[in-house]
Amino acid sequence: MVRDEQTLTLLTDSIRRFVRAVLVPAEAQVAESDEIPPAIVQQMRELGLFGLAIPEQYGGLALTMEEEVRVAFELAWTSPAFRSLIGTNNGIGAQGIVIDGTDEQKQRWLPRLASGDIIGSFALTEPESGSDAASLRTTAVRDGDHYVINGTKRYITNAPEASIFTVMARTDPQRQGAGAISAFVVERGTHGLSLGKTDRKMGQRGAHTCDVVFENCRVPAANLIGGVEGVGFKTAMKVLDKGRLHIAAVCVGAAERMLHDALAYAMERRQFGQPIAEFQLVQAMLADSRTEIYAARCMVLDAARRRDEGLDVSTEASCCKLFASEMCGRVADRSVQIHGGAGYVADYAAERFYRDVRLFRIYEGTSQIQQLVIARNMMREHRG
Repeated sequence: MVRDEQTLTLLTDSIRRFVRAVLVPAEAQVAESDEIPPAIVQQMRELGLFGLAIPEQYGGLALTMEEEVRVAFELAWTSPAFRSLIGTNNGIGAQGIVIDGTDEQKQRWLPRLASGDIIGSFALTEPESGSDAASLRTTAVRDGDHYVINGTKRYITNAPEASIFTVMARTDPQRQGAGAISAFVVERGTHGLSLGKTDRKMGQRGAHTCDVVFENCRVPAANLIGGVEGVGFKTAMKVLDKGRLHIAAVCVGAAERMLHDALAYAMERRQFGQPIAEFQLVQAMLADSRTEIYAARCMVLDAARRRDEGLDVSTEASCCKLFASEMCGRVADRSVQIHGGAGYVADYAAERFYRDVRLFRIYEGTSQIQQLVIARNMMREHRG
């Protein structure tokens, strides 16, 4: 449900202008330097982009899920690195606190996350625990009014820039599985917290990840999200359902940009005396891309509206993430194909996007994990 269509249109229009006037021209610089210029980060703060999904009482815009995905369509028109920086503040880096945090925790961290004064990060994945999140090994042992955390987290988005980390750790060594996992907010600079070297990745330069290492890291018990042990995994799953819809929307926006560039190139590039867009086999690739983007957009909007209505969208969120991310990969492949040799060189955005969007099929749950979630939910529903 959109609360005020006119206000949302003003917001999406302003973001569209910012993306195309400021971010798109900076794409090559970010890809070359592996850094988003501080002046652009400040403009993103001023636009309120760090607080899109954070409640209004904490300085955010409190967008509904439908509003959020419609904004994501616009933000994803450019390099994913820009969205990645703000996305964690609005998504997995803050939503654990928004959904299950205590009033004191919300007051302490959400206003600074919403303003972009601090960057959030979500530390779930480990060297031996990724898709099987319930098997994580990081431990948090109670010691008076603190917890002592030990373990390593891997591929943690925004970790090099993060001021706070939402950390999943096992608080009950006697129990197996998800029920023993709790969520903590750990602040940068806490003794015993250290960062590994920044990862060198296939794509998404400007969006940074690295290991986060905890060695006898003492965290105040007041930083246990919700003040209750054993509900951290449930918190993570609530966060991931929302995150999967957001990433699906990002896939749609990125695919729309790639198709726009491919069509423009096909209309200009001439072979055999005519634009290559006149050739039916090129038209087929353009048409297939347009059709799949339309299908994914409709799916994402429908699932977002269902979530806003308070419905359980676990299955729908996984359907959207699976279809949209795979679709985005196919559009990227066709875009390179339409560009021909030009699509294989870095002078064109097609080459960079081809590498950037490959990650969408992996993070926030791989395509194969989405298939398992969908199938298991179907079986559960069938059994009644």
